[in-house]
Amino acid sequence: MRNPHLQTILPRFFKKRLQLTTIDEIFELPDGDFVELSWSAKPDHSRQPNQPIVAVFHGLEGSIDSFYAKGMIKAIKNKGWIGVLMHFRGCGSQPNRHSRAYHSGETQDAGIFIQWLKDQYPTNPLAAIGFSLGGNVLAKYLGEQGSNSPLDAAVVISAPLRLSPCAHRIGRRFSRVYQKYLLDMLKQTMTHKINTMKGQFALNITTKDIARLKTLKDFDELITGPLHGFADAEDYYQQSSALGFLKDITTPTLIIHAADDPFMTHQVIPHARDLSPSVHYELSKRGGHVGFIHGKHPLKPLFWLEQRAPEFIHSIWSKP
Repeated sequence: MRNPHLQTILPRFFKKRLQLTTIDEIFELPDGDFVELSWSAKPDHSRQPNQPIVAVFHGLEGSIDSFYAKGMIKAIKNKGWIGVLMHFRGCGSQPNRHSRAYHSGETQDAGIFIQWLKDQYPTNPLAAIGFSLGGNVLAKYLGEQGSNSPLDAAVVISAPLRLSPCAHRIGRRFSRVYQKYLLDMLKQTMTHKINTMKGQFALNITTKDIARLKTLKDFDELITGPLHGFADAEDYYQQSSALGFLKDITTPTLIIHAADDPFMTHQVIPHARDLSPSVHYELSKRGGHVGFIHGKHPLKPLFWLEQRAPEFIHSIWSKP
């Protein structure tokens, strides 16, 4: 499919009827907050002590119901592995307890969760897949951890590795449709949270302030930046972009981008000098944002990401 917008939009319609039953769990965090987990199955050491586990991290305002997350968990399950999606704070079925939310550079919760998986299931091979914002989080985490990463393999898909140009790109031409869609969800989530916290929210803003926001950068300037200790939106973008962390990754990692991704510019494409020897980078001419539909029948598309990501992880696990 040659059109990047069709690649980006159509998968959600093809995946609407995909059935996936999950086991949901509340995962308590050390600071008294929580995130929600969705498992394809819970590990059973009495039956399969070495069954592989793959952690999945969704994109901005995503969840287990996002077409890409549901499809990938299903693909992981079909391999005979266990998939578990960690919802970022407030992205599950209920608001999180604290003012703090999540953002593209927030690796602490993901790191706590990954380490918990390793501690709970030490004999199970462990990998991770991150989409879009979740891909940036995963890539940054891997660079921060270096040789201390508990992961055996990782896949980063359509990640905005340089946040500032991506924030500008999504406000141009047809991509403004995506910006409005994401911004509306963010505004709805934050409005609900402020109303739920009843005066206890950390920032002195009102629901009217939120309603006036026009761009994702406006949201990051008013909320994401100050809520998480950044001076402003640009400071948040500079500190949270994963591109500068790729050279420190030691975990075998596959990064996948499409050159026609309507959320991004060529500035997210790393140079060879930006990559550690552990990073395998694949750039497709086409694919849109988390799309990558292929096949010969237009009504029966194949989802290449659900083939390529497990294939890469299996290639690492199968090495002697």
